[in-house]
Amino acid sequence: MWFLGAGVALLLLKWLEVGPVAELSWWIVLAPFALAVVWWAWADSSGYTKRKASERMDRRKEERLERTRNALRPPGRGDRRR
Repeated sequence: MWFLGAGVALLLLKWLEVGPVAELSWWIVLAPFALAVVWWAWADSSGYTKRKASERMDRRKEERLERTRNALRPPGRGDRRR
């Protein structure tokens, strides 16, 4: 995502001819987009994307279970556990 943000920023600065970016080659300005494609290809092929999605899902599941436990706990019991 960082590559895309940098690419969009560089592209806008180049197109609007702002500052030293106006003098840069188009290859340099468009390089972050190529890097984003390489990153996504690596992330998908290595399993990084699925692993992060699984971790996010596990974290949400644990938070949901904790909310349910707190809701079912009798009032006045505090955080004491048996």
